[in-house]
Amino acid sequence: MTDMTLQRAAGEVRTDTAERVAKGLKRRYAAERRFRTYGLIAVCTALSFLAILLISIVGKGYTAFQQTKMQLEVHFDESIIAPNGTTDAAALAKADYNGIVKASLRKTFPEVKSRRDKRALYGIVSGGAGYEIYKMILEDPSLIGQTKKVWLSASADIDVLIKGQIDRSSPETERRVKDNEIAWVDRLAAQGAIEKQFNTTLFTAGDSRDPEQAGIWGAVVGSFFTLIVTLAISFPLGVMAAVYLEEFAPRNKLTDLIEVNINNLAAVPSIVFGLLGLAVFLNFFGLPRSAPLVGGMVLSLMTLPTIIIASRAALKAVPPSIREAALGIGASKMQMVTDHVLPSAMPGMLTGTIIGMAQALGETAPLLMIGMVAFIVDIPGGPLDPATVLPVQVYLWADSPERAFVERTSAAIMVLLGFLVCMNLIAILLRKKFERRW
Repeated sequence: MTDMTLQRAAGEVRTDTAERVAKGLKRRYAAERRFRTYGLIAVCTALSFLAILLISIVGKGYTAFQQTKMQLEVHFDESIIAPNGTTDAAALAKADYNGIVKASLRKTFPEVKSRRDKRALYGIVSGGAGYEIYKMILEDPSLIGQTKKVWLSASADIDVLIKGQIDRSSPETERRVKDNEIAWVDRLAAQGAIEKQFNTTLFTAGDSRDPEQAGIWGAVVGSFFTLIVTLAISFPLGVMAAVYLEEFAPRNKLTDLIEVNINNLAAVPSIVFGLLGLAVFLNFFGLPRSAPLVGGMVLSLMTLPTIIIASRAALKAVPPSIREAALGIGASKMQMVTDHVLPSAMPGMLTGTIIGMAQALGETAPLLMIGMVAFIVDIPGGPLDPATVLPVQVYLWADSPERAFVERTSAAIMVLLGFLVCMNLIAILLRKKFERRW
């Protein structure tokens, strides 16, 4: 009887234990499912915000890749362009090409008589239309004396109107384009003299006060020179510092202090590097402001910690057996590093360098401190010429009051994001192609 009672009690204990274990497993599984659900919600939320951001940028910026053009019958008046019969570039540059454009508009709309209406009529074409006529004459001097229909850029307000970004039904006092200007544009549109063409100016011109004449090419060239300087300084210095710290430096308090400072520098706000560049490169050494050389030097200081940390991680990933084998066949420590370890770690170093360069490409704050926020119209011809970069160009356009700059700001952001995506894609491809599994 006692044995049966003990067996029954033991069975009850085992059943109770199994039930507690099952309940515990059920709670753990439920917690795991909740954790996965929360993670999935977080990822979906992040992707949703990213999609909203990209849709907003693309929705506002895709129209900047088109520019409204209007066709006018232009008389290339010889008495204005080449009154002395001279057609060299210096003489042609002195002609009043804006006067030719105004004469064409007066001929197209002969009913416009008052000075006020004429001023409004002249405003429907771009302020750079005269320069477009000048370029046509330079390319083909035989146009002088002829009358020909040509396509000229519309003003920014007309461009915005044609793209549907101005409500025509709103009161005239609440919009920049007046009723008479809309009537003139509609008349040209009815004649087939208004159309939207690919905006080559956006990719071939520098900055301008007029949105229809503004382009990103000057900022792209400035970014190129700045990144070249950054790469030329940060990559060799970063790799040499990483090799020394990882392969040659003794383990003591000094190297520990250096490592801590390198890790801390990677988290320093970028504007601090701009202040350092302002104090040292500009004020102390007297280097030129707004120059890609100075911008590259500042960005190289900011990029160095990233490259050093990535390079050290790549060196640590090389198996010790490679070092031991090299030393075992009689190689010196320098030969072991340069001939065996460094080539094996180079793919990881290149990946870290490209990521650091992509980070430098998107920086604005340090460059603002050294004057690269200046209004630069000319395309820079070298690292010492005044220039700006793409992020700063976005900053400048975003601060402009003209509505037409909104779409150009978004278009510049799209181009910048395209460059960043390409650089990160190159880093991924390099890692996949040259990565070694030890």
